[in-house]
Amino acid sequence: MTTMEKAVCRDNNRARRQKKYVAFLIYALMALIAVILVFPYFYMVMKSLMTSEEVVGPVRFFPSVPQWVNYLSLFTESEYLQATLNSLYVIGFNIIAVPLSASLIAFSFAKLQWKGKKMMFAIMMATMMLPATVTQIPLFIMYSKMGWIDTLYPFTIPNLFGGGAFYIFLIRQFMMGIPRDMTDAAKIDGASTFRIFWNIMIPLCKPVLIYLMVTIFINYWGDFYGPLLYMSSSEAPRTLAYLIFLKSTEANAATQMAHMRMAGGVFMTLIPAVLFLIFQKQLIEGVTLTGSKG
Repeated sequence: MTTMEKAVCRDNNRARRQKKYVAFLIYALMALIAVILVFPYFYMVMKSLMTSEEVVGPVRFFPSVPQWVNYLSLFTESEYLQATLNSLYVIGFNIIAVPLSASLIAFSFAKLQWKGKKMMFAIMMATMMLPATVTQIPLFIMYSKMGWIDTLYPFTIPNLFGGGAFYIFLIRQFMMGIPRDMTDAAKIDGASTFRIFWNIMIPLCKPVLIYLMVTIFINYWGDFYGPLLYMSSSEAPRTLAYLIFLKSTEANAATQMAHMRMAGGVFMTLIPAVLFLIFQKQLIEGVTLTGSKG
């Protein structure tokens, strides 16, 4: 082997070692960040398995004896159980109403021709520029006059009209990428407009609809701010997130039933995590395809 070849081999070996060092540092940094991000959740899980005295006592990371009964009590106590049922009712209503109504409106914007469509679409998109805080007082006054305060109506009935401009825009962009030849062929075969929507567009929009349903679930599952606005009465129905928030603001929150609130927090984060693991392929596909269409 010549001197030149030996020098090239040394350079190649040095470059490979440098790449290994860089890769090791990157993975070590990523592992450190992962530990920092996961630690609060780990701490909450450990606290949920402790007794109330252990939670408020000296700092400790592991329970002396795991108290699995904390999770059983979370479901057997009527207050938490009823709040969970209320949350599931709101979510069940919205994961059906919002995708269905939003897809109907999006189909009209994407595939139908009618006078003033562009202007109406521009007005709808302009509503996305309004901060949510701007509409809170008008909505509260309107719901108060309609007798909807201290009920679940503010979280269900308005969503029969699309659930917001963002959802409509998302589905509309997806539908714009579906070839018009498919709808034209269906019209030639005698299919009605609604049949084209229901039998052709809805099945093809499955990825974005699943994305919407999971997003809606997460939004309403962890929402406590909406109930805080419209459910101020003690007789008003509670959602699970709102109930946990109220329990955490009580005067004795730091010493009483702290383990139950930890168990409730774990339960609330567990379901969205499971949903993401189940539907992560559809979620990624929905976001990717939606962003590349139109």
